[in-house]
Amino acid sequence: MTPPNNDTPEIRHFPFSAVVGADGPDGPDPMALALILTTIAPEVGGVLVRGEKGTAKSTIVRALAAVLPPADDRPVPLVELPIGATEDRVTGSINLESALAEGKAEYEPGLLAKAHRGILYVDEVNLLHDHLVDLLLDAAAMGRATVERDGVSMTHDARFVLVGTMNPEEGELRPQLLDRFGLTVEVAAPRDPALRAEVVRRRMAYDADPGTFASAYAAAEAALRERIAAARALLGTVRLTDAGLLKIAEVCAAFDVDGLRADIVTARTAVAHAAWSGRSQVALEDIRVAARLALPHRRRRKPFDAPGLDEDLLDQVLGDDDLPPEPDPHEPDPDEPDPDEPDGPAPEGPGDGDGSDDSTVTSDDSTATSDDSTVESSQDPVESSPSGGAPVAPTGSAYRTRLLTVRGVGTGTAGRRSRARTSNGRRIGSTAPTGAGGAIHLTETIRAAARHQVARGRTEGRLLLHPADLRVAVREGRESNLVLFCVDASGSMAARRRMEQVKTAVLSLLLDAYQRRDKVGLVTFRGSAAEVALPPTHSVDAAAQRLEELPSGGRTPLAEGLLEAAHLLTVERTRDPQRRALLVVVTDGRATSGADAVARSRMAAGLLAEAGVTSVVVDCESGPMRMGLASILAEHLGAEHLPIGDVSAEALMDVTRRAA
Repeated sequence: MTPPNNDTPEIRHFPFSAVVGADGPDGPDPMALALILTTIAPEVGGVLVRGEKGTAKSTIVRALAAVLPPADDRPVPLVELPIGATEDRVTGSINLESALAEGKAEYEPGLLAKAHRGILYVDEVNLLHDHLVDLLLDAAAMGRATVERDGVSMTHDARFVLVGTMNPEEGELRPQLLDRFGLTVEVAAPRDPALRAEVVRRRMAYDADPGTFASAYAAAEAALRERIAAARALLGTVRLTDAGLLKIAEVCAAFDVDGLRADIVTARTAVAHAAWSGRSQVALEDIRVAARLALPHRRRRKPFDAPGLDEDLLDQVLGDDDLPPEPDPHEPDPDEPDPDEPDGPAPEGPGDGDGSDDSTVTSDDSTATSDDSTVESSQDPVESSPSGGAPVAPTGSAYRTRLLTVRGVGTGTAGRRSRARTSNGRRIGSTAPTGAGGAIHLTETIRAAARHQVARGRTEGRLLLHPADLRVAVREGRESNLVLFCVDASGSMAARRRMEQVKTAVLSLLLDAYQRRDKVGLVTFRGSAAEVALPPTHSVDAAAQRLEELPSGGRTPLAEGLLEAAHLLTVERTRDPQRRALLVVVTDGRATSGADAVARSRMAAGLLAEAGVTSVVVDCESGPMRMGLASILAEHLGAEHLPIGDVSAEALMDVTRRAA
């Protein structure tokens, strides 16, 4: 029997250098490079990898730890944080076993402590509760974590590289959280058949014999590990000159980013890239690479704006000339006057004086005129019909909407819409723990144990606690919901101004759903049928895109729209029984498609009411002569009736002020 080779480390993950793109002839691709740079300089602030499923996001992150130089003679830890983790699991809390068995309040470390000097990986970070994302980013930025819970008060080191991966189709991170990640990269599956075939070839070879496959890349892994170690050693000596710092500021200002975090992250990334490239001074190429990784996600102005970077603008700001070398402190400064030269102004050349200044002003004025004409033309929306069929109305600017909620108190995922029993929020009581438990309610735990002390033989000393005494806090906060839009796109809604008003109202409600972390879906009906324009998803951006493309015209199959919504809600209730639904029906209430259209629409509304679906009817009827059909529909649905003009929060405040 052949003895095991102890010189070969255990291979747990696919090798980093074997990922297609990480070993390119021109160096690592953006995803691999961003991960490498943030491990060279953890103060960059971590990496967010955004991309469609099946693009090796998780594979390359899990392989990263194996190529990092060991810390304190131990392998670099890779700690994975599940999206269902509780706050005490992340930060740590009181050790229940010690508290109950020995009466000692001892701290039990959480995932942040375990990730110290390593990598903390969060897959599907966009589905993680916002308060946990805030906590992770704060710890990553500060290099330490503070615990103030369950009678424990302490601070411990938590220096780690934070890496998050996400599929944008499942929803976006809020811009405030997106900005907190140092770098971000967009990834997609290669479209080149040869590259796709190579990906499959390597994966099948690894699955067939992981050991042999890893051995083939052992030299590449060792070389990568040595290069990262060398870059770390060089990092502290890399110089970022004043000229380089000014160029970074010019780039950030040109892209109109908010705050100064972008400047700091870009500077740190440029220094890390210079060290990775073996340079002792930051060059223009380092700034170019850093800007591509640090700025795209910081240019977003609205939740539905796609991230991106204008490469032409970047090239224009950076220019072609590289940064000047750092001046030698022993050499005379050329800008200082020479004492041997006579005083007085130098003669003006052809490029000096007022003429040059005038030409510059003229150039700026022409640019401003061009920009003004662009803005003016963009303010005139034009109806389009991409398929050559029904017209597509434009969408106006979103506004802040009034809060629509689901009736009662739920138990769904923490969010910002409806009342619910959640893991965070206002403490309203206590209960015995079930399942994963929750935050300990110390007062109620002691109270539950106190009445048994005599029976347990306690005469003095510490309190005698049993597991049955444990109580956890019951908290009431807010949950996220499924907001299903059922939108009438028939001919009665097709008037340009009315459909534009409808789209703007729905877009505003989508923006509200985005901010409240809801799941959204879109059902539309026109002609003789209804269709699911967008199945329920966390990607509010996708819903906004479907809305933008929504055509209108034809008869009004109201019953079909309501029945399609009812079917979709039934399916979603089976998939996610704890997520309660809010149905938003946007219509003028008319039903004109098919025989007995009115009777069938009222029957469909009754089915939804019997199912207990919380509904809101947004009434789109306008004009001096109104039939009030949407109000009648709301009665059959057991829904709130909301005129479209009252969707905005400002309109609600106006009504309140008039009533006062």
